[in-house]
Amino acid sequence: MVTATDHGPAPGRRRGTAFKAWPAWWSEFVGTALLVGVGCSLVILDFGASSPVVALLPDTDLRRAITGFLFGGVGALIAVSRVGKISGAHLNPVVTLAFWLEGRMKGGVALGYVMAQLMGGALGALPLRLWGAMGASVAYGATAPGPAGPWVAALGEAGATFCLVAGLLLFLGHARLRGYTPLLFPFLYAFLVWAEAPLSGTSTNPARSLGPGLVSGELGGWWAYLAGPLAGTLAAVATRRRLPWARSLEVGVAKVFHFGHDAYGIFTEKSSPSHRSASGQ
Repeated sequence: MVTATDHGPAPGRRRGTAFKAWPAWWSEFVGTALLVGVGCSLVILDFGASSPVVALLPDTDLRRAITGFLFGGVGALIAVSRVGKISGAHLNPVVTLAFWLEGRMKGGVALGYVMAQLMGGALGALPLRLWGAMGASVAYGATAPGPAGPWVAALGEAGATFCLVAGLLLFLGHARLRGYTPLLFPFLYAFLVWAEAPLSGTSTNPARSLGPGLVSGELGGWWAYLAGPLAGTLAAVATRRRLPWARSLEVGVAKVFHFGHDAYGIFTEKSSPSHRSASGQ
């Protein structure tokens, strides 16, 4: 079992949390850059032209599953690292949105997270140019709608993101599963990339799609990688609130791991007893 042993939140640090959150924003920037840079390098290595992996593993379905597992593994390692300890390892604007909807982050702090993630995704994609022709052959890991078009890609992204956010809410809201949360990502993405990638490339993360899209110039249909994950997140949060058995799965802290560490008092905000509405009302 993955365990976390951290000091509890520091008392008396609730004032001006949006201004004190800059170390968490910085860590989130670094973590998202690492996720995009390392994760998309794995995509290039497993699918790029002239890659030895393609010759070694000619089965495309198998390579998709392995790539998803490794990509999710990168996220898991970031979550248990020092970077994840400071920022909570959201690494994804819609994960931050889910925590905000659950009433665990103030709006100003959450907005800073989203900006850090988008900038981290853009910067983390720049080193992908070093892959040269191999990287260019797969648009440096950029996600693009499949043959069925952007609307189907958006639906695929909504479904995949629903699985991600619902899984996070389940693990984080259940005392016996909480410590295993980082282990969710490799296995979940192994399945999602294997099953859904032919529709959209399986992003579930606007920051992950934005960075390689900017580097490669492949931004056509990028709206699907914003609209789809947003819809999937709203649906997952609404489902948790409406299913009787899921209402007890209340997320206690806006982190994926290192749950007891909240030096800046930004991860346990409780806006109201009923939380914010997933419908925005």
